[in-house]
Amino acid sequence: MEYIAEIKNVSKKFGDETAVREVSLSLEPGKIYGVAGRNGSGKTVLFKMIIGFLKPSSGKIFVHGKEIGKDVDFAEDIGIIIETPGFLGGLNGYRNLEYLAAIKKRIGREEIRESMEIVGLDPDSKKKVKKYSLGMRQRLGIAQAIMENPKFLILDEPMNGLDRAGAEEIRALFLKLREEGTTILLASHHREDIEELCDEVYEMEDGRLEKSQAFH
Repeated sequence: MEYIAEIKNVSKKFGDETAVREVSLSLEPGKIYGVAGRNGSGKTVLFKMIIGFLKPSSGKIFVHGKEIGKDVDFAEDIGIIIETPGFLGGLNGYRNLEYLAAIKKRIGREEIRESMEIVGLDPDSKKKVKKYSLGMRQRLGIAQAIMENPKFLILDEPMNGLDRAGAEEIRALFLKLREEGTTILLASHHREDIEELCDEVYEMEDGRLEKSQAFH
């Protein structure tokens, strides 16, 4: 089996505090994996290590077969939302995404416009991001995560700030992406996200990750 990502016995310490304890997880293509857990349980630290933002204290992480921190510094072909997406407040949504797209130069105007429309934003709107509601900012974050059509998405609380209808729209989008073969790893406080979206569900508590018996 070719895994999209493999986390092998990974731990992370900050001084005397252990944030993640010996986590192992293998992610298959075209599945949605959910991680449920309270704030401070270690979810965000784990996600940051998979991306390459933090180095594990022990263990190994592979994404698309490459070891993070050894073969590559950061995971490739990946879309992310971690904490509140940071955007330039003085620019509109389209210009923000255009700046980010210019880093890798993989996509052009059409893909940027399409990703905004998919999440329910108007690419022609002149409204500056600093005037966006939390929900609009979150939609822009999701547009940024999907615009380069990555095969792997890591989404930390992707429904933050979305109303019920907005959350339903975004859940439908994630299910469509899964059908197209995208692997999604998401953390959510919302039971509906976990129940409706996920093929496998894990609980994280005190840095330990265990498969949940409560779902499916």
